[in-house]
Amino acid sequence: MSIRPTSVSTFGIQRKIVSNMTTEGWRSIPHCSYVYEPDLTQFIEKYKAFDAELQKEGKHVTLNTVIVKAICEALKSAPQMNAHCEFDRHLVRGTVTTYDQIDISMPWILPGDQMMTITMKDMGNRTLGDMTEYTAEMAKKIEKTNFDEAMYGVSINDTIEKLKKGDIVKVVRRLYGSFASKKHRIKLLTGEAKKAYKAIPDSEKITPADLKQGTITISNIGSISRGHTGNVDMLIVIPPQVCAICINAMQKKPFVVTNAEGKDEISIKTTIPLTICFDHRVLDFGEVKPFLDAMQRIIDNPECIFKY
Repeated sequence: MSIRPTSVSTFGIQRKIVSNMTTEGWRSIPHCSYVYEPDLTQFIEKYKAFDAELQKEGKHVTLNTVIVKAICEALKSAPQMNAHCEFDRHLVRGTVTTYDQIDISMPWILPGDQMMTITMKDMGNRTLGDMTEYTAEMAKKIEKTNFDEAMYGVSINDTIEKLKKGDIVKVVRRLYGSFASKKHRIKLLTGEAKKAYKAIPDSEKITPADLKQGTITISNIGSISRGHTGNVDMLIVIPPQVCAICINAMQKKPFVVTNAEGKDEISIKTTIPLTICFDHRVLDFGEVKPFLDAMQRIIDNPECIFKY
């Protein structure tokens, strides 16, 4: 008996771009990953007390926002993680460009359960209140955005950049793949629908500028997998970035602690594991350690970031 497929679907422009970027990252970058599992029991208790005071003023900050803020602050101690790399394997030469501004490429779940990476700009200089307002603004923009149109703009810009670099073969292949076959052709808005979408001001929708590569990727898997156990062990670093971080789901785990008598014992603690994946051409663990040290200082003294 032959096995019959239940369905066959072709990649839309969003899946095409994601597939191309992740394939390029996996093929060109030697990945190394590390899972950091801090004891966040006291940290979370202090966060809850801080947020309770905010709510008396009609404000609120999510724990996810607090964790992202902590990551941004810790990155300032490890600037090489917030960087881009250009490397020519044939000539064996490369450059690393670090940035003082932290622009986070952050995957979002879209209506219809698709995922798109939006660039959250200048997150290193935003307070918790700024981050909260900015995130709400981006959510409103997403609701009004047709991502096929937005990603097509990204694709056009990328094609122009490849032409400037002389990558004629890649451009020809891309055009052939997008338009030669009706089955795989990109479907965009037309007629009145296109006119209506163009009438939406850029300030109210996601534009190619919001989809441009950030300086580092932070994926918040924990926000969509609450109650799950386990960690993400590997992330794809998207070139030219050199680092990607995953915030895993909050979970309880056994920790070895020293009691009042100086003896080790097992205690159940709350943790939110962070998976840190980096480009081993650029970063060794020595460059990542300052980030981990800074994260621990923030965890031990979270009041340093509790500013709305």
